[in-house]
Formats: sequence, structure tokens, C-alpha cells
Amino acid sequence: MTETGSPDGPTSTFDAQSLFDEDYLYFYATRLADPRSDAQTQLIWELLELEPGMAVLDLACGHGRIANRLAARGCRLTGLDTTSLFLEHARRDAAERGVDVDYVEGDVRALPWMEHFDRIISWSTSFGYFDDTANRQVLAHIARALKPGGRVVLDLNNRDWLVREFQSALVVERDGSMLIDRNRLEPLTGRIITERTVIRGGKTRRILFFVRLFTFTELRDWLLAAGFVRVDGCGQGGEPLSSASPRLIVVAYR
Repeated sequence: MTETGSPDGPTSTFDAQSLFDEDYLYFYATRLADPRSDAQTQLIWELLELEPGMAVLDLACGHGRIANRLAARGCRLTGLDTTSLFLEHARRDAAERGVDVDYVEGDVRALPWMEHFDRIISWSTSFGYFDDTANRQVLAHIARALKPGGRVVLDLNNRDWLVREFQSALVVERDGSMLIDRNRLEPLTGRIITERTVIRGGKTRRILFFVRLFTFTELRDWLLAAGFVRVDGCGQGGEPLSSASPRLIVVAYR
């Protein structure tokens, strides 16, 4: 058994390579399937009022399921991720779809662009894996990378819903393999801490990680402090935000 990461202290690091790997794609295949990805792409298109020709950054783009679909609609896409395996998948899928996306391996805390993008996407809980100083740094870099008048959309866990519906254990099973998450809430840091056990191919491994949880008002204030001038929020389908929505979607205007 191998153990990676240590989310118990404020200086802990996020091991993306161990968390986002072939096992992740295997166990979450249904969640990442075409119908769901198509619907989410349409929602992003509407929330950001996207148009063909816009320069768009998919931040923590994963294996390209959103970026490649937006490129097919005529946007000029850049995808950034720290996981080389996912970027390989993204490039293969782009080639199969006949679209051109600039995939870049990099760190969301150190974006190299200045006033470059019309829109930025942070989808499927791609924000909140660092301490608060670094999380704020990510928002500052997003603001800097956007053109004046640009927008960012963030899709996150809705803290109000998650606390109410909290489950200390979650199990995903597929063809005899298992992914088991044991979760605990940490009120003093606003985190949900997860010990993930993966049992697959005769091997067992454990990954420790955390993600920061936000209410809309807290994230709104962080975005305003980062330089955004307006912040809107809605539920997972674009409906008015309520505690009944599992997802919190935020659109911020530069």
C-alpha cells in the first residue's frame, strides 16, 4: 500500500498526479460520459455568453472533455493542467474530433498570461486544493489573465448542500474494483478531507487530499478582492442558487 499527500497541516501539498490518474478516469467514466459533458458544455456556453472566435482558457482542463467541445463550436481554446496523463488524453480526443486546442502543462497558481483571454473556465471542482493563500493567488492570476470585461465561471461543491447531506463514506464499484472515500469535515479550515482507497488490478493504494468548501458569499468576497467587479451565483443547472443544489456555480466579471 502506498500513501501520498498529507492534508492535516497548513503546509500540505496537493499531489495531482496521484489523485487524477487512469484510476480516476476508470471509476468516473459514467460521470464523464458524453451526454453529461455535452449538457455541461451547453450550460457553460450560456452562462459565459460565449461566441465563436473568443479566446477561452480551460483551467485544470483534465482530459479535455469541455475544451474540445468548445473548440468544436468555434472558440479558440487553451487548456492548462498539471497532469501530463490527462493532457495526453485531451490531445488524442482533440485529434479524433478534428479540433485545434493548445494544451499546456502548468500550475494554476502561476499563469503566464496577461489580459489574454475573453473567458476562463474552472469546472468540476477544479479550485480549492491549496491553502487559502495559494487559493487566493489562483484567483488573482485568473483576474490578471482575463481581458478587461472578461469573465470566469467556477463550478464547485455547494457547501450549504454538502454539509446538510454530508456522507462520511462513499463507494464507487466497477467490475469488481472499488474506490472508497472516507470523508471528514474540518470546520476550522473550511475543508473536506478525504482518505481515498483504490482497490484495482490486485493492488491497493491510498491517497489523502482535501478541497476547500465555500459559501457563495465567501467566494464572492474573495473574487471581489482579487479584482472582479461583479459576481453572480446559481445552482448546477443555472437555476437560482439554493441549499437544495449540490453544485455552486459562480460567474465573475473583470
